[in-house]
Amino acid sequence: MSSDNSTIFAVSSGLPPAAIGVIRISGPLAGDALRALAGRSFTPRKASLAILRNASGAVLDQALVLWFKGPATATGEDLAELHCHGGRAVLRAVCAALEAVDGLRPAEEGEFTRRAFANGRIDLAEAEGLADLLEAETELQRSSAVANVSGALSSKVDDWREHVLRLSAQVEAVLDFSDEDDVSELPEGFTWNIGELSQSISDWLERPRSDKLKDGFRVVLAGPPNAGKSTLFNTLIESEAAITSPIAGTTRDVIERSVAIGGVPFTFVDTAGLRDDSGEEIEVLGIERARAELAKADLVLWLGPEGQGPDSAWEIDARSDVEDRVRKGSARHRCSAVSGQGIKELKHDLVRTARSAMPRPGEAALNSRQHSRLSEAFDALESAKSQSDLLLIGEELRRVRVAFDRLIGRVTTEDMLDALFGRFCIGK
Repeated sequence: MSSDNSTIFAVSSGLPPAAIGVIRISGPLAGDALRALAGRSFTPRKASLAILRNASGAVLDQALVLWFKGPATATGEDLAELHCHGGRAVLRAVCAALEAVDGLRPAEEGEFTRRAFANGRIDLAEAEGLADLLEAETELQRSSAVANVSGALSSKVDDWREHVLRLSAQVEAVLDFSDEDDVSELPEGFTWNIGELSQSISDWLERPRSDKLKDGFRVVLAGPPNAGKSTLFNTLIESEAAITSPIAGTTRDVIERSVAIGGVPFTFVDTAGLRDDSGEEIEVLGIERARAELAKADLVLWLGPEGQGPDSAWEIDARSDVEDRVRKGSARHRCSAVSGQGIKELKHDLVRTARSAMPRPGEAALNSRQHSRLSEAFDALESAKSQSDLLLIGEELRRVRVAFDRLIGRVTTEDMLDALFGRFCIGK
């Protein structure tokens, strides 16, 4: 991704055609770009109506213009927005006129947000939250992402960092002035303060992770051939994704679909029937993949003989409408994908269970990267508690600060930033 000081522009609204199309301009020449197209300057933070023209004077559109003087803007730079009519031809024409202005170029993926990060308008955790918010498809995903975008995690990390700085200062005072009586040893309660901080971090590490919101609660349907897995799978996802047939071994591969039920993201997985007597190579491969899916599942719905499923699997009596079936004595749910009996209750139970494994609505949650950095801080604190040498305690506290800095982006790498901001669209 480019890191120059050029002025960039892009369509920041949805795909045209639309009622309104917003073109965003950011950089030192944003004001010049407005004068080039509208022929005049604008009052900051006041909406103004203007006729936009290209270099030859041809009228492009009548637009609402917003002008923001940096650095108190979303990107930390001079920023302008053109609220045009949202037709494809209009937006193409205005963008072509902007590209003809010296010093302007089209923005790359996530470049507006990357500039906001580089200019200190947001930190890394907030940028990751914004990426999650743009990708959110369920209410749980949205509410968790909003908490991170608003700085809930960043604010907590700042509090922890200030706490560590105070502890480090106490260690340094003893090291620097150990010959003076009033600072000859660490203050009373020093170890207790480290323990309190360590416990606060541990509580965050034990929270459900945000990755589960993105990937969905993974539910695997398993059992022998002709147990009704594919029929129940189709009913749960409300689509005919899996082929159903009375012929044993119809499902040969893993089929998965992501859906939202009650605002909760799920990934349902249909698998090949589990049996030991198959002689067909393709079916054997399907069974191997089915067994691998069992290990990855958050929950297994077991449709086979009672007691033969994996530990913690739900016993499902999946053909409650069939009179001559072998009835399960302690099934968690009795249902019929054909008649619909018990399906509503099964879905409600799935939603309740999945919610308990996911962040609470509006609660900030850690992603995998953040969890790793916070784990580093926790391990260093635990090590500091066990040390008696002040130099080693000071070094462990320094490691804690470094982990915090890496978490919110004070210390990071270009490759990681490229991967993050590459998740954004062109105009964000």
